[in-house]
Amino acid sequence: MDQLKIVVTDYIEQDLEWEAEQLAKYENVTFEYHQLKFQSDEELLETIRDADMILVNMVKMSEAVINGLEKCKLILRHGVGYDNVDVDAATAKGIRVAYEPDYCSDEVAEHAISLLFAGWRKLDAGRKVLESSSKNGIWNFNDVYPIYSIKGKTIGIIGCGRIGSLTLRKLSGFDANLMVCDPYLSDERKTELGIETVDLDTLLKEADMFTIHASLSQENYHLIGEPQLRAMKSHAYLVNTARGGLVDAEALATALKEGWIAGAALDVYEKEPPDPDLELFNLDNALLAPHLAWYSEEANTSMREKVLEDFIRFVEGRDPRFLINKELA
Repeated sequence: MDQLKIVVTDYIEQDLEWEAEQLAKYENVTFEYHQLKFQSDEELLETIRDADMILVNMVKMSEAVINGLEKCKLILRHGVGYDNVDVDAATAKGIRVAYEPDYCSDEVAEHAISLLFAGWRKLDAGRKVLESSSKNGIWNFNDVYPIYSIKGKTIGIIGCGRIGSLTLRKLSGFDANLMVCDPYLSDERKTELGIETVDLDTLLKEADMFTIHASLSQENYHLIGEPQLRAMKSHAYLVNTARGGLVDAEALATALKEGWIAGAALDVYEKEPPDPDLELFNLDNALLAPHLAWYSEEANTSMREKVLEDFIRFVEGRDPRFLINKELA
C-alpha cells in the first residue's frame, strides 16, 4: 500500500488532534498540521512540497506554489469559497481541487439577515442613544432618525446559490418584496425557488436593502464599486457576508461618508484581518463583524466531520465530495 502524506497549511480550530487520531488508524498515512499563513512561498513549499494531499484554509495557493508541488493529487479548501487557490494552475498540473461548501449555509444566511436588520433598525446607534439619554436623564432620539419599516420594502439578494437561496427562504416571512440577481441561475432552479431574476442595474435602483451571496472571481472583483453605490437609493443598506473582494471598501467608505447610501455591514474584507487604518472603522454607519458568519458550534463540528470524510475518501482512492475542476474526475 502506497504511503500518503496529508499536510494542513493552516487551520482555525484550537488543534487537529481529533483528526490526527482518526487518521492514525491508517498505517500508510502521515498527517501533519501547521500554521503557515504568513510564510513566503519558498517557506510554504519547504513544508508541503512532498505532500500527496493538502488542506488549506487561508494560505494562498498561487501558481508558483502549485508548480512547486512534487506529487500532490488533491488540494482541499477548508471553507465555502476557493478564491485563494489558483484552480487553473492546479488543473494544468493535474491536481484536483475540492472544497466544503455545505457546512455553514444556515449560519451565514442567519448572520446576513441579522446584520441586515440590525443595520436597518440602527441598533448600534440606538445603544449610543441609550447611553447618552441615560447620562442626560432625558430621551433624545435625534441620532437614530429616520428608521423605516421593513414591511413593504424591497430586499435585493445578489447571488442565489446555496446560501443566497436559504437567505431568500428565511426572509420570506417578513412581508418584504424579495428581488434576486443571479445571472447563473438556471430556469429550472428559478422555477424551484418560485422567482424571477433581474439584472444588477435594476436591482441597484429598486432595492432598499442588499445582501451579497456571490462567489468571488476575476470577473466580479469589486462587483459593488462607486458606480453601483451611486445607483442605490440614499436610504439603502448593504450587507456583505460573502467575500471582501466583491465590494470596493474605499468606494464604500466614501459612499457612507457622503451619504450616497445610509449604511453597510461587512463580515468579510479583502485583507483579513483588515488593517487598523481601514477607513470604515471610523464610520458610525458601518457595522463591522470579524468574519464569523460561518461559525456556530454545530457548524464547526460539521466542518471537521466533512473534512475528515474527504481525508478518508482520498486515502481510500475515492473522489472528494465537492470537486471543483470536474474535468479531472
